[in-house]
Amino acid sequence: MTEGKPTKEEILNALKNVYDPEIPVNIVDLGLVYEIDIRDDGTVYVKMTLTAPGCPIGVFITDQVKQAVMATIPWVKDVEVDLVFDPPWSPDKMSEEAKALLGFT
Repeated sequence: MTEGKPTKEEILNALKNVYDPEIPVNIVDLGLVYEIDIRDDGTVYVKMTLTAPGCPIGVFITDQVKQAVMATIPWVKDVEVDLVFDPPWSPDKMSEEAKALLGFT
């Protein structure tokens, strides 16, 4: 990890520690993370979605996103999570590894 401003790759690596408790794949490989913006003020903005709009664990996952980034990257002062449902998530957003693990290939 860098001493100063983190890279998008470092943020994504931190987010690979966040899992939907119902699916054994991290949120990055599931394709739930749409955008990352690393701001100069120490805030990391994460635009993401869930596998379904009515998902009851949305608050749990967004809290996990904040904790994963804050605990992994000391430079980060705050994490802003924007939970969106447009565009909607679909299995085609998953990584090839996730598709194989979940039997989509």
